[in-house]
Amino acid sequence: MSLHGKRKEIYKYEAPWTVYAMNWSVRPDKRFRLALGSFVEEYNNKVQLVGLEEESSEFVCRNTFDHPYPTTKIMWIPDTKGVYPDLLATSGDYLRIWRVSDTETRLECLLNNNKNSDFCAPLTSFDWNEVDPNLLGTSSIDTTCTIWGLETGQVLGRVNLVSGHVKTQLIAHDKEVYDIAFSRAGGGRDMFASVGADGSVRMFDLRHLEHSTIIYEDPQHHPLLRLCWNKQDPNYLATMAMDGMEVVILDVRVPCTPVARLNNHRACVNGIAWAPHSSCHICTAGKQTRGLKDTMAPGNNLVELEQVSHKVKLMKSGTCKQSLAIIVQ
Repeated sequence: MSLHGKRKEIYKYEAPWTVYAMNWSVRPDKRFRLALGSFVEEYNNKVQLVGLEEESSEFVCRNTFDHPYPTTKIMWIPDTKGVYPDLLATSGDYLRIWRVSDTETRLECLLNNNKNSDFCAPLTSFDWNEVDPNLLGTSSIDTTCTIWGLETGQVLGRVNLVSGHVKTQLIAHDKEVYDIAFSRAGGGRDMFASVGADGSVRMFDLRHLEHSTIIYEDPQHHPLLRLCWNKQDPNYLATMAMDGMEVVILDVRVPCTPVARLNNHRACVNGIAWAPHSSCHICTAGKQTRGLKDTMAPGNNLVELEQVSHKVKLMKSGTCKQSLAIIVQ
């Protein structure tokens, strides 16, 4: 804290292991709460729930629970009004839904679409629909995307177990699918995009799954690892290639022609996050030990966020528009 009693601008928390996955909680009654997933090269991994003690201005661990294999992604339920149960989802070998309370975190359900085999295709990522929290989409190395329907028991105070079912599964790419994200276009419920090892960005509509639209293909057919939709303008999305040093900005109205290429990084990019309050600002992070804030508005310059050590990943907060979480490894 400063001598004048102002709130700190930078908060740090050191986990007991390498952190791979991270997500902010958006519940209004759980401000400044993060879920962190470990990266340990063995079966037994961990998830930590950490929160900010505002009196001491320090992040502290609230709860730790076991997780099979590292989590490829973690997401809190996108419940900005606090009307759903306090749920957390993780992906790895399967999609798991956890119920969080003040005293414990317990597994509510394990979603498996391949019950006829002892083996599973690992999930690379997933997304939780912000408009309809009963919808989740997963991406897998088996070239498919699966859309899950979730029954969450929306009435406060109910203790019904959460359950889920497959709404649809589709072959999304010619090779492994590395990421999936719902779009806010068309009401925000039915449209999503995916990226994969074939180097393409493809857009789908749940109402018309018989065809898809290829929005972009990497010129060298490098695998695309992540995509991120603009939070304010659903026409724009960002993607990045494996070991690539640039972020590609796309406009779905002009397929296959990038709006911009953000190439200020000097090492491969690890993370992308659009600002939740602005259609023009995006943050990127990479191995070159810094996070960068860029803008799509003409005449504005790149801003270096902070010099940090080695690798960084980032995640924007949904409850506090000016907050940004960065993983430093």
